This record gives sequence, C-alpha cells and structure tokens, in this order.
Amino acid sequence: MFPHLFTIGGYSQSTYGLLVAIAFVAAITLTGRLAKQAGLSQEAVMNLGMYCALAGIVGAKILMFTHIGSIGEIFTMETLRAGGDFFGGLILALITAAVYMRKKGLPLLPTADVFAPGLAIGHGIGRIGCFAAGCCYGVRTHLPWAVTFTNPDSNGAPLNVPIHPTQLYEALSEAAIFAILYWRIRKPHAPGAIISLYLVLYGAVRFLVEFVRFHEQGELFGGPFDASQWIALGLIVLGAAWLAKGRKAGPAVAPVPAARGVR
Repeated sequence: MFPHLFTIGGYSQSTYGLLVAIAFVAAITLTGRLAKQAGLSQEAVMNLGMYCALAGIVGAKILMFTHIGSIGEIFTMETLRAGGDFFGGLILALITAAVYMRKKGLPLLPTADVFAPGLAIGHGIGRIGCFAAGCCYGVRTHLPWAVTFTNPDSNGAPLNVPIHPTQLYEALSEAAIFAILYWRIRKPHAPGAIISLYLVLYGAVRFLVEFVRFHEQGELFGGPFDASQWIALGLIVLGAAWLAKGRKAGPAVAPVPAARGVR
C-alpha cells in the first residue's frame, strides 16, 4: 500500500488520485480512437466521456452513502476520500449517456460498444489506485497471495492482518476483459454486442469478488447476496439477453479496423 506519492508543504498527492486521472485519460483516448475508426463523431463521443466521468464520480459517491450507517459518517475524511461504489457510478453514467446521445443523435448501441473497452481498462487502473489507497479491501484470509496493509494512512483497510487483495482481483480481471473486448470489437458483431459482453463478464467477476470483499452493510434484506451482487446479477441477465438477441439477428456491424501498427 502506497497511499501518498509525495507531500510538499501542506499539499499531499495521493496515489489514488493520480491513478484515477491516468485511468480517465487512457479510457477516453482509447474510446475516441475507437469512435473515429467506427465512423462516429470523435468530438461528440469524447465529450460524452467527460460527462459520463463526472456522472460516474457523483453516482459512485451517492451509492456509497447509502451503505453508511449514520449521517455523521458521510462527512468523515475516510468517507470523503473513498472512491465510492462503482455500480452507482456506472448507473448514473449510463443515464447521463442515454440523455446526451439522444440530444446529439449518437446511435445508442454502437456508441456504447466503443466505450466498453475503455471502461474496462480505466476501471482496472482505478482498482490499482484502490489497492494503493487501502479501500475496497477483502476479508481475512491465510491464502499464499494474501496481502497485509501496514501504512497507518490506509483508507479503511485493517492493519497487520492478511486479507484478500480484492482490488487486484478486479484489476487483473478487468485487464483480461479489456483484451477480450478489444479483440471482439474487431470482429463482425451486432449493435450492442460489445457492451453486453462487458456487462456479462464484469458482472460475473464482481459477483464472485463480493464473496471475499469486506462489507459493513451485510447482505441486502437479510438475503444470500449483498446489494452489489444483486446489481451484478441484473447486469449479467441484461447483457446475456441482448447477446442472445444479437446472435439470432446476426452480425450487423462491421468490425472496427485495427489501428495502424496494431494487430
């Protein structure tokens, strides 16, 4: 864990903040390139990415606040420094995207498809930031790959206790998902197939990771799963249903051509 890169006077640069910035630049750059190659307006798509990023930050915080036991905890430094709940950010970003795309006349599914690989790689980089900060941590374990946080500036992770590196589980999974999506978008596919595949793959990863991730709020309504797992299951069903529909209709979108020098 390495929560701070450097401190100058009263200013401290967090590792998490820097990695989130890198994640955004990587995601928006890749999305803009894929949009141009797919014949979409690169400017409109990149502006959409900006709005979705802002909506994602707000949505992640809002859903995180619903897990907090008391109003007073919302205003603690630990809570304000936390990245929030990814699903909250994803949901509000999707709503923002739908409104913006309708206003600008961007085709819904092809636009969502070019966003999917960038979403995966950006989220993966962001999870490395979570690991550096010590948030979104796992439950105690004695597996050989367990990690132990020792820095007192940890953003919630227990110190000197071996726990599951859930942040790295997601980071590695997102890297694999990115590779799959980046390969798949270059093949003939039905509109919406790429974003649907992302929902299925990430939904499955998140559902499984939640079993070893620490939760103060416990299972939703006393059931077998927590709120994030129910959302993950919903995304899996949604993505799988659209993939099945697209498979029946057959490919309708030409593959995004490979960038120069990329195979």
